[in-house]
This record gives sequence, C-alpha cells and structure tokens, in this order.
Amino acid sequence: MPPRIVSIVEGQGDTEALPVMIRRILLEQDPPVYADVPRPRRVPRGSLIKPGELERYVETASSQLASHGAMLVVIDSDGGHPCVLGPQLLARAKLARSDVPIGIVLAHCEWENRYLAAAESLAGCRGLRLDIASPEDPESIRGAKEWLTRQMHFGRAYSPTADQAALAASLDLQSARRAPSFDKFYREVLRLFRDASASEHS
Repeated sequence: MPPRIVSIVEGQGDTEALPVMIRRILLEQDPPVYADVPRPRRVPRGSLIKPGELERYVETASSQLASHGAMLVVIDSDGGHPCVLGPQLLARAKLARSDVPIGIVLAHCEWENRYLAAAESLAGCRGLRLDIASPEDPESIRGAKEWLTRQMHFGRAYSPTADQAALAASLDLQSARRAPSFDKFYREVLRLFRDASASEHS
C-alpha cells in the first residue's frame, strides 16, 4: 500500500492544484513513486497561524493517516519572512504530533509565484499568451495573480479555482525550482514520501 500524504492549504484553488503537484513530483522520480494524496483540508491563513489552531488542525488531519503517512502544510508568506514563520509553525506542528512526519512550506509570496518561475512552459495554457516570459526574479513579484492576468489574451482573467490545477499540470517543475520556495516544496514532498515509506517498516 502506498504511503498517504495529507495536506492543509489556505486557498480554494490550492485544494485542486496541490495533489496534482505532489503526484507529478513523485512520478518524475527515477523510478517513479506513488502516494495516496487525498483532497487537502482548506483553512484560512489567519486562522491557521493563531495560537492553538494549527495544532488543532494538525491533530484533525492526522486522523486521515493509517499505519504510515505524512502531512504537508502549504500557505502563502504574504510578503512575510518564511525563514522565521516557517520554523515557528513547524515546531508547533511537531509538538502537536511528534509521531507524524510533517513539512511546512511557505510559498513566497503566493502560490502563483511558482508559475511565474517557469512561465514559458505555460505558453498557450488557459489563455496565456504564446510569448509569455518569466520575470527575472519571480518571487519578488507581489500580485502574481494579477501578473498572470496581464499575460492572458484580452478578455481573460486568471482565476485560482478555474486555472490553478491546469497550470500545475503543465508547469515545468524543474524550471520552477529556480524559485527557492518551490524548490523547498519539491524537496519536502520527497522527504515526506521517504519518511512515510520508512515508517511503514518501523
């Protein structure tokens, strides 16, 4: 039985896109590996970072895990400092469930900044222009959703609920890793898979 990776996200579009990303990362390994990735639990960022709330949601999400599995929490940094907030949230989550492999990743600044990092691979997808080009520093862009709208054909506007999963399915993952927060996400998915697989045999 493959390990299960449960997750907590903040955005409605994230609930569709995150499982796509996780499965794609695992499938591009050599050899490909597989995990059971159920639909993420959606929790607003403001609620999640409140004292006691992250712990409560981690405890609830862990009930979805059987004999072996892991948990991934993905939220936006919203312009904050991921190197500060991330470790703080991880410490709180581990206090709640020290027996479960847990990863915390803060997308800097938004989930969509990873699309900017490999924008050329999305040319023609979901109304994006064929001449779309990645900005030099994709994680410096505030308003990544608006940036994507400006790269779309006239009359189209980026919608997280309508477009996010489709872009996640088309994104060149290796190119997107030039965005440090996505590289962190990529590595965390692989670490959690390894830790969850190892727990099956412990």
